[in-house]
Amino acid sequence: MISDTISITSNGLSPPTRADGAVGEVDEAGARFMPMTPFVTRFPELGARETRALRVTGRKELPDGDYGFLELYCDEPGCDCRRVMIDVLREDTEDKIWATLNYGWENVEFYRQWGRCSSDREARAMKGPVLDPLNPQTQYSKVLLERFRILLQSPDYVQRLIQHYQMFRTAVEKEQLERNIAKQHRNAQQSLRHSRYYRKP
Repeated sequence: MISDTISITSNGLSPPTRADGAVGEVDEAGARFMPMTPFVTRFPELGARETRALRVTGRKELPDGDYGFLELYCDEPGCDCRRVMIDVLREDTEDKIWATLNYGWENVEFYRQWGRCSSDREARAMKGPVLDPLNPQTQYSKVLLERFRILLQSPDYVQRLIQHYQMFRTAVEKEQLERNIAKQHRNAQQSLRHSRYYRKP
């Protein structure tokens, strides 16, 4: 996978370079199940190219390796959650999820209204960034969450997440519209055949 990679060495974070490397959730207000799908399933080339990664070497808090921050977005038609779920993966550990993170880029008031939250605490949990309470975590999850917070200090990265969300949601809504049109067409054809069958001589 080709991705943006930031290296973490014993001296700290270094600038991004180009390098080879590389579900579902219930919202915190308990309102509904949100089917989450990797961005790369709909945009494989762009997703592989723009997945952010961290290269860790010589750090006590994290094992050496390349950590990919895989983006997942809600696949439910009509949803406007404006959030991303992040699965932190490593190619050399196959399907192991090292951390599952949630992040929303809008303000707390947006998530309070959208999630019908009973308190600002619930809304802040929806906004994040936070560890996902229902999906896989490891002993390194809190460290990876802190690294993710550092990544979010880059306006370009946040804007990339927003752009990916908008692209993903546009694809979901277009697919749903095409399904609805096809369904209406089938219903119209069935109604036409039904009326012809029962037409009086």
